[in-house]
Amino acid sequence: MSLLNALMGNANTVDPKSIAADMANILTPGERIEHAYKLVRDLIVFTDKRLLFVDKQGMTGKKTTFQSLPYSKITHFSVETAGTLDMDAEMKIGVSGGAMFGKTFGRGVDITEVQRVLATYVLV
Repeated sequence: MSLLNALMGNANTVDPKSIAADMANILTPGERIEHAYKLVRDLIVFTDKRLLFVDKQGMTGKKTTFQSLPYSKITHFSVETAGTLDMDAEMKIGVSGGAMFGKTFGRGVDITEVQRVLATYVLV
């Protein structure tokens, strides 16, 4: 992850194998991590069953919030590509009940790939 992206709070691509052990306790039997993005200490994880937002809290990062969004509950989503001066891309997700989630990605992430992954699971 580049230092500039880390300071700006932008997510970068992570090898799913590198986080598999850390996520093993919250995955269901047979659930696979397919794509992952890291935002300083936080993670955005696409599995074959759901989308997970992992929020590390506090100075030590021991306190962690796991938000799980089953793909079937996602009602709509959008992505915004990076521009010339606006160096980050954004993903916004709407879920049943009207809640919205938004995440920012650095230039190192192909946001169209993120959109394709999300579409693959939401539009089935």
